[in-house]
Amino acid sequence: MSFDINSIIKAVEEAKAKAKRRRFVQSYELIIRLRDYDVKNQANRFNITLALPHQLPEKVPRVCAIMSGAMVLAARDAKADLVLTREDVEKLAGNKKEIRKLANSCDYFIASPDLMVLIGRVMGQILGPRNKMPEVVQPNADIKAVIERLRRSVRVRIKDQPQIQCRVGTESMDPKAVAENIMAVLDEVIRRVSPEHVDSIVIKLTMGPPIVVKPASE
Repeated sequence: MSFDINSIIKAVEEAKAKAKRRRFVQSYELIIRLRDYDVKNQANRFNITLALPHQLPEKVPRVCAIMSGAMVLAARDAKADLVLTREDVEKLAGNKKEIRKLANSCDYFIASPDLMVLIGRVMGQILGPRNKMPEVVQPNADIKAVIERLRRSVRVRIKDQPQIQCRVGTESMDPKAVAENIMAVLDEVIRRVSPEHVDSIVIKLTMGPPIVVKPASE
């Protein structure tokens, strides 16, 4: 079972053609429908961060860097959307309102290894359930590369329904670029759930009608 990229490009173009123009930039949504897949089994569920080939220009994720020492300056030089220090985290202790505000304002968090225990203690109860606990960045890592990867990433997950839904592009993007993002998600999903469990995929703009794409084998 496989999906043909040309069919996906055609579906992307059709989704745009059939959607009404809006006063905002609409996103392409990908819905992957599964069959004969037991979502009640926790082992079959997953929640991953996947880097796409192409960044979504109007929907760039915000990255918060929580750093210590020289990594603070490195994160600022790398143009992280927000940089917090040890002192900043300590000031948040007990202030759930501000931590929630922070969690809602940033899509991804990264942190230096020495701050993970503090972050877990102060922010873990709020970041954890949102799947936003920081990705650990080692002192010798290229922080700019990490941030750039996260800015073209999406969350791909299966929860309590046999389907996966994620954003894969915006209507300002070239259809081929959107299709390549879709293929990246499909490849990862098929690798995890096996091809026979993929029933079909749906491509749509935010306010547009769904376009169904069947596997090429059909």
